[in-house]
Amino acid sequence: MKLKNILIVVQDIEKAKAFYHDLFGLDVILNAEGNVILTEGLVLQDERVWKEVLGRDTISRSNSCELYFEEKELEKFIEKLESLYPSVEYVSKLTTYSWGQKLVRFYDLDGNLIEVRTPM
Repeated sequence: MKLKNILIVVQDIEKAKAFYHDLFGLDVILNAEGNVILTEGLVLQDERVWKEVLGRDTISRSNSCELYFEEKELEKFIEKLESLYPSVEYVSKLTTYSWGQKLVRFYDLDGNLIEVRTPM
């Protein structure tokens, strides 16, 4: 068995596509009926489709999972994040651990938690 994708629910597919392209360079592979598959296996699903299929509401900022990315130049990434999305909501601003690794955590436009760290 093989994990193929990670799916997150978004309110506005077009804004979410731009967000993940602008910040992480993810491109659209497939766009079909409220589902968008991006490079690296991330799937965006329109909230209306999710509610119709699951019959339940989503919980923004639930903090029950996160998307994890690595970036060598984290300070430059944060500058880009704040320039493109100045109202970004941080969970933790730039932090440096005693072993030298840096991280930042924030929410995407729909309250999905994202962590970006420097590689080990």
